[in-house]
Formats: sequence, C-alpha cells, structure tokens
Amino acid sequence: MHAVGIVAAAGSGLRLGADRPKALVGLGGRALVRWAVDTLHEGGVADVVVAVPANDLAAFAAVLPADARLVVGGATRTASVRAALAAVTLPARPAPDAVLVHDAARPLTPPDVVARVLTALADGAPAVVPVLPVVDTTVVVDGDGVVVDAVPRGRLRRVQTPQGFSRAVLADAYDRLPADAELTDDAAVVRAAGVPVTTVPGDERAAKVTVAHDLALAELQVAR
Repeated sequence: MHAVGIVAAAGSGLRLGADRPKALVGLGGRALVRWAVDTLHEGGVADVVVAVPANDLAAFAAVLPADARLVVGGATRTASVRAALAAVTLPARPAPDAVLVHDAARPLTPPDVVARVLTALADGAPAVVPVLPVVDTTVVVDGDGVVVDAVPRGRLRRVQTPQGFSRAVLADAYDRLPADAELTDDAAVVRAAGVPVTTVPGDERAAKVTVAHDLALAELQVAR
C-alpha cells in the first residue's frame, strides 16, 4: 500500500508563547515539525507533504529532511490540509492508496501508532483514527458555569493523530466540503460525507503541545 503523510504545520505559536510558528519550536534539539515527520517515516510512511506558513518556507526547509515536500498552508487547519491534499494528488505523481494526516503539535507520537493506522487501512477501513478513553468525570455546564448534567464516559474517546484515510475517500470528502467550512479534524470531514470512521488504540505520549506547560512536559519525556 502506497501511503503519503500530510503534516499540518501552518499554525502560529501564540498560545505557546513562541516568537515563531509553533511547529518550528524546539524540543530536545529538534523542531516539533521534524519530530512529526520523523514519526511518519519511522512508522512506515516514506512520502511526506508539510503545509507551512507562506513566509516561513526557508525556515521549515532548514529543519526538515530534503525529501519532505513543502506547500503553503492556509489560514485554518482545514485550508492547510486542502492545500497539502492537492499536492498529494498532482497528475505528475502516482496517486497514493492512502493519506495520513498528522499534527506537528503531536511530536512524541510513537511510530507504533502510525503502524496501527496503516494496518487498519490495509485491512480495508476507509478512515481510521487513534483514540484513548476518557478517564475524567465529564460534565455539562450552563451559561453560568453550573453543572447541569454528567456525561457517561464509557463510550467517549479522545481522538489523536495521525488520522488515516483512503486517498479517494478523503479527496471526495474535501470536494464536498464547503470552501468556508472549518471542522476540528479530518475525521469530521469524512464523517460529514457519510463515511464510517474506525478506531485503533492511541498513545498517551501523543499528547498535543498547545501551551507552554505542554512543551515542558514533553521536554521531561525527551530527557528521560
């Protein structure tokens, strides 16, 4: 199965308190985006396309392997994945069987998670996401912050990346999605097109780096 990876890396570093795009922030001597690309490679994805900010192409090229393809991302995550997906399906290149979409903000995702997603796709799933159970009590609050209900968590899951798709399924789902739509992840895009999404086990190490505390925790893991 020929799979191509897409790394969404065009986001700002504002919530992280960084003076550069978040994906360029260092972790253990490597940029977050490099960790994400290396994870895909080590998990079995040889061809990777990275969506980056237009003004930072040179900076990203400097921290990524030479075989990573860079495209200019959009103002939103959905727009960035659209741009990368267009590069994946260029007429001059053989169309891949599968596409894995990964967040640069999940640098410590183990390659085993990538391998599990690829296996599920090879077994015929049209869409696959890694997930973890919700372990905290989860409640609903009203406009004043008062608890009004508790949500049974037995069937709830936290969704991670990389998320994997049949290339044809993901391309069709994005073609159907309105140009101004902004969904939270690519699984939501294919679900909007009526495609069932299969789950595989995720990993706690695939936590998302959003704020400075998240980066500090990731640094502790790398230092072990």
